[in-house]
Amino acid sequence: MQQAHVFIEGRVQGVGFRHFAQVNAEEVGVFGWVKNLPDGRVEAVFAGPIDHIREMVNRCEQGPGASRVDNIDVTVEDATQEYEDFEVRYH
Repeated sequence: MQQAHVFIEGRVQGVGFRHFAQVNAEEVGVFGWVKNLPDGRVEAVFAGPIDHIREMVNRCEQGPGASRVDNIDVTVEDATQEYEDFEVRYH
């Protein structure tokens, strides 16, 4: 299994991005987590089959309606741990 460590920049906080990511991760079938960063970015890990990860990154490029995604930095690597679900983290 692989995972993508993702940093999303733009207007991505206060627009429902974490909820959007959670709903889409469940639809696509990826596991991992998403959280806001103090610098205004959103950080996430998407784990699963590479085609599911690509679909999730594509959806994040669009984001929820009120968002504006300026840049996504994606690093694909072998999964470092096994995730049972997709969670929103608040720390």
